[in-house]
Amino acid sequence: MPLLLALAAEASGGAAGWAAVGLPQMGALAAKSVGLNLASGLWVDEPGRQWAQVVATLAEVVPVVLVGQLGTVPGQIARRLAAVLRRSGSVLLAAGSWDGAEVRMNVVSAAWEGISEGHGLLRGRRVRVAAVGRGASAVPRYADMWLPGPDGRVAPLPTSSAVPDGPATVSDVQLGERPVLRVVG
Repeated sequence: MPLLLALAAEASGGAAGWAAVGLPQMGALAAKSVGLNLASGLWVDEPGRQWAQVVATLAEVVPVVLVGQLGTVPGQIARRLAAVLRRSGSVLLAAGSWDGAEVRMNVVSAAWEGISEGHGLLRGRRVRVAAVGRGASAVPRYADMWLPGPDGRVAPLPTSSAVPDGPATVSDVQLGERPVLRVVG
């Protein structure tokens, strides 16, 4: 959930609207802590059997839609939603798997920092995020980042801590027109 919220905050730019569908476990404090503007957010905790229509309607209204585990996405519905997203320019961020996703991102490792010898305060959480997509993006790429960092925000780690083995190439994962995550791989 922290990665999903961080991506949503970056994609929404803080000012534009956003929506969360089928994510009753998502708290307002968590959303606000990553930079989502609560005043411009819409929550639909239980969209029911017509969840695809709810997602399509919201995608035409707000630039970022987060969805939870809403069940199997039949091919026809996935294609219809993809068409709505292309037409509206909105971004769909799904928790869990989503057939037809352009890019899939997962936290592949995580470690908290700040506690030593069983005492101290948590300072931040270092994570490694894997991004893999379709076509040219089929080769996994990785990014090391704070999620959250010492200041409570999401931030990339210096590139010196990036993939140590082999030659590294850097590129951006984009949502719409804006780069969201710098990946190394």
